[in-house]
Amino acid sequence: MQIHATAEKQRDLAGLDLESRQMVIDTLELVRKRLLPKEKVLELDRKEEFPEEIIREMLGPEIGLQLLFIPEQYGGMGGGARDSCAFTREMAKICLGVATAFFAIQLGADPIMFAGTEEQKQKWLGKIVEGRSLVAYAVTEAEAGSNLAALKTKADPVKDDAGQITGYVINGSKQFISNGGYADFLTVLARAPEGPSFFIVEKGMEGFHPGKGEEKHGIRASNTSPLTFTDVFVPVENLLSGVPGNGLKQANMVFGHTRLVVAALGIGAGEAALEIVIRYAKERIQFGTPLSEKQGYTHKLVVPNAVRLEAASAYTEEQATRLDAGEKDLQVEGSIAKYFATEAGNRAAEDAIQALGGYGYIAEYEVEKIKRDVKITCIYEGTSEIQQNIIAMFRWRASVKSKGKYYEAMAAQMKALDASVPETSAGTYALAARALNETIMFAHSHKLTKQQYIMLCLADMMTYVEVGVSMARRAGRLVQEDAPDAGKIVIMSRVFASEVAEVVTKNAMKIIMGPGLFDEQTTLELKKKIGYEELVGSYSGLIHDMDAVSDILFDRA
Repeated sequence: MQIHATAEKQRDLAGLDLESRQMVIDTLELVRKRLLPKEKVLELDRKEEFPEEIIREMLGPEIGLQLLFIPEQYGGMGGGARDSCAFTREMAKICLGVATAFFAIQLGADPIMFAGTEEQKQKWLGKIVEGRSLVAYAVTEAEAGSNLAALKTKADPVKDDAGQITGYVINGSKQFISNGGYADFLTVLARAPEGPSFFIVEKGMEGFHPGKGEEKHGIRASNTSPLTFTDVFVPVENLLSGVPGNGLKQANMVFGHTRLVVAALGIGAGEAALEIVIRYAKERIQFGTPLSEKQGYTHKLVVPNAVRLEAASAYTEEQATRLDAGEKDLQVEGSIAKYFATEAGNRAAEDAIQALGGYGYIAEYEVEKIKRDVKITCIYEGTSEIQQNIIAMFRWRASVKSKGKYYEAMAAQMKALDASVPETSAGTYALAARALNETIMFAHSHKLTKQQYIMLCLADMMTYVEVGVSMARRAGRLVQEDAPDAGKIVIMSRVFASEVAEVVTKNAMKIIMGPGLFDEQTTLELKKKIGYEELVGSYSGLIHDMDAVSDILFDRA
């Protein structure tokens, strides 16, 4: 059975070959050693200093890291979604604050790449390629937040004597804008008469004023500034695409890509924290043996986080591959990736502080900084709760419209995988997908989907099932390829399957019992329909598998 071809074996995928991607990653490692060693990163955090000079050097002709995400026809390397995620993941391991500054450049450039005219792309992407421009994406407002339809910043057209539009006057304000205080130009969303539209605003335009950088809990090496626009005249050629009113559509096109990159930020930060914990646990002796040999330590604070991060990686890379294959409408997948990966990274960092005990609270050991930094990934580009709302709403509609076939198709695929590679626990994922389907239909038929908390519970079930399916697909593919890390991913797939079963059964019971509307018989009938007992059976062998993962992580295998 052909499960899923590797990204490198598929044809017609955008992006770099593995050798070129590795060259960029290797360059990033040299940057870390020369410009951003541990001591410098901790100093930037302590002083809350935006390292403009260092970042501009990273953009300069000798390094040119921004070339990765610019198409070749505009002077870049032509990296795809997989390349951006891999690069961002590695940069987040160095410093999430600096990584955020780079992410903001890409985010600010994305509307130009997705919606700009040929002339706009040549001009503005050219400025980025030349290394002369820090860029910002100015969308968020104090009262609008993630609800872009509620934005108040206005763009009023200016006409000449012949009635032709020569430009727009922008008035309003933006909040929480990464790179906002230093950007050489910004892509700004404002409401034109035809609807929200993107405009390019340049540093120094009369009436444009960046505010003082915010003092932040984390990512202190990044700049986050409010912006005000008072009668800022923008020439008509700075209206992206040349057609007003398409801003929300253009922003949604960006989300499918950018939320994957935020997922990569979360994964990288979580992995950085986990690497510190693993190194510490090997050396720290307690009661005569290293912490790495204590099951109560490894199975609570290390193994679950390593498994979640691996699952997040599987899902994110799968969706990035789909983008590189030319798929467009992956907004929900972007939300799932961002929600799961950033929460996984945040949990890994939280547990890292606990794992190091008192040292975890000390700046020198870095994990407290990582924890302060990674929390923002659960907030910017849409909070976790916004992602849950998106996931629940769209997947509920897809399930009802398809009469249950949406998740039944996943269940069928997992059942087929289980027949050929049963060691992946694909059978448990099949059960979980069917249980999710039954729960969605039950909630829909009883009008429970009107309750927001019910929808959040469904979102968690949907997220874990879809991430789990990706994890099983990766494990099955690696087994087929006889890949070196196949054994590790297969065991992790089994461990994650137990967590998926736990999330599905727990939330299904919340949904049916929580509203207090149904009798015991109805509850028992639904438990039977969702295969409750079979899902609970997925715990069989769990501790043995966690032992095996621990052995791999601590090089005992």
